[in-house]
Amino acid sequence: MTFLRSLLFNVAWLSWTVVCCLMFIPLLVLPKGAMKAAARLWTRGILTLARWMVGLRYEIRGLENLPADGRCIVAAKHQSAWDTFFFHGVLADPVYILKKELLHIPFVGWYMARTQQIGIDRSTGAKALKFMVKAANQAAEEQRQLVIFPEGTRTPPGDSRPYKPGITALYGRLDLPVVPVALNSGLFWARQSFIKYPGTIVVEFLEPIPPGQDKRVFMKTLHERIEDACARLNREAGFTATGADASGMPAE
Repeated sequence: MTFLRSLLFNVAWLSWTVVCCLMFIPLLVLPKGAMKAAARLWTRGILTLARWMVGLRYEIRGLENLPADGRCIVAAKHQSAWDTFFFHGVLADPVYILKKELLHIPFVGWYMARTQQIGIDRSTGAKALKFMVKAANQAAEEQRQLVIFPEGTRTPPGDSRPYKPGITALYGRLDLPVVPVALNSGLFWARQSFIKYPGTIVVEFLEPIPPGQDKRVFMKTLHERIEDACARLNREAGFTATGADASGMPAE
């Protein structure tokens, strides 16, 4: 039954995406606010399909940790493709820091470019960091929320990779609080997995790290807060890194 529900959902959300890609073409010539609204519609459609067809829900904790003026850096754990669209549905005006290649994808990339997502060419090294900081500073001045995945790639539940220097560069130069985000999406929507499992993904916005700390202290604090909270969320879901969770779902 899980396989069949996953099959139906995968067909449904891909179909929904294709419909949205075609439906949103006229928005490319309208003010970017129209495309932001479209992104929220697309996101909510996927989340609704996941709830109806797979039994996959989500719970948000700690929204009070987001600054009232909206200006912050959201540094999130990255376990699943689910993370890449979720923040469009919960943040007022998110700007993702992402690979520049994604902006070249037909339709989807055009729409990301229209909403001024920040595409980084990692091969250019220091030049990429300089561009990222400049673009991020402009977004912050517009009271947008910067979303970055410090590990730079998806990691399975229970795993951790070194955090990339991009988050340190943003923290050191933008004078913004960093809101760490822990989640357990990979338990239910794993990387490169066809199967989607029922359950409740928990996304927790943690206590902000104020600007002005030593960079090494900041990185240590960020890593500990995110990884410790993710481990706690995994335990709450019954996950064990060496076997299966309490429901029998195989650990990744």
